[in-house]
Amino acid sequence: MQTSRRSFLTTLGTLAAAPLLSQSDVRDFGKSAAPVRYPEPDVIALDDAFEKIKIGNAAIERLHTGMRWAEGPAWSGPGQYLMWSDIPNNAQMRYLPDDGHVSTLRKPAQFSNGNTFDMQGRQLSCEHETRRVVRYEPNGTVTVLAEKFDGKPFNAPNDIVVHPGDGAIWFTDPGYGALFAYEGKKQPLEQKEAVFRIDPATAKIEKVTDEIFKPNGLCFSPDYKKLYIADTGSSHYKDAPKNIKVWDVDGAKLKNGSEYVSMKMKMEGEIFSGMADGLRCDTAGNVWVGAGWVGPGYDGVHIFSGEGQRIGLILLPEICANICFGGPRRNRLFMAASQSLYAVYVEATGAHFC
Repeated sequence: MQTSRRSFLTTLGTLAAAPLLSQSDVRDFGKSAAPVRYPEPDVIALDDAFEKIKIGNAAIERLHTGMRWAEGPAWSGPGQYLMWSDIPNNAQMRYLPDDGHVSTLRKPAQFSNGNTFDMQGRQLSCEHETRRVVRYEPNGTVTVLAEKFDGKPFNAPNDIVVHPGDGAIWFTDPGYGALFAYEGKKQPLEQKEAVFRIDPATAKIEKVTDEIFKPNGLCFSPDYKKLYIADTGSSHYKDAPKNIKVWDVDGAKLKNGSEYVSMKMKMEGEIFSGMADGLRCDTAGNVWVGAGWVGPGYDGVHIFSGEGQRIGLILLPEICANICFGGPRRNRLFMAASQSLYAVYVEATGAHFC
């Protein structure tokens, strides 16, 4: 069942019904579309806390379309550009905000998924085809950071973050790149789905947790004392919850894992549950979540407070996979959503540099 954007929406247990305003289910984001009337009807406050975050004269913009599955947006501070992956097309793309120019950054790109930049401004990528985590050096060479654990190849590294305190690289390995047959090369899983950490001093790879069905998107809290991880295991395991978990970060270890939020949401009196994918925190501790697989009124970005209350929605006409904050002030939210790249300015600052 797909619900109307004109329907009423309530979050489970804590929020009263909130109208999704008079926005049609099908919205024209093309270049010839009529301008949107402010305030943007698809940026929806479910709580007073989000009223301070949404901007009255900021519209959702579709920056580019024509991809097959957009993933892994990352903002380059030194380069002042956004890059992301178009996985099935085996390409990495680049958007220049000065003039809106979009070009191919790399092709082939080994069907890369998640990307980020380290503290030196070097791009890190999770490659599906090679099952590796790599770093692109300033001279154009590629350094392999991780390709095996306990003598076995990874399944397909998926999403990646850097801890600025020690420079450690944390990444998830749910195995989607191995399960889906890009160019007919479907492969078996070699590892239990897990989260790994690369030590910056020794380059040693450690498994930090496998207490999750399929760990997908991940991000640190603003103080780096917590790690949030989305579980998309329900795509393959019937008993997997559709939720986000959180752990305390204890140096190179994780402890006290628990559910942070369920992705369940009540719409028109029925409970629907999509899946969370990419995650990012803002400096206030809110968690921004790329979400989808339900339909209109749900697919887009869900914003949760640090306490786990859903406070806002950014509705998109496509399933949103991954997100990141970018721009000179880190207050522009970029959203990689299925075939398109979207962006909207918000009164929030990304907690991390990309």
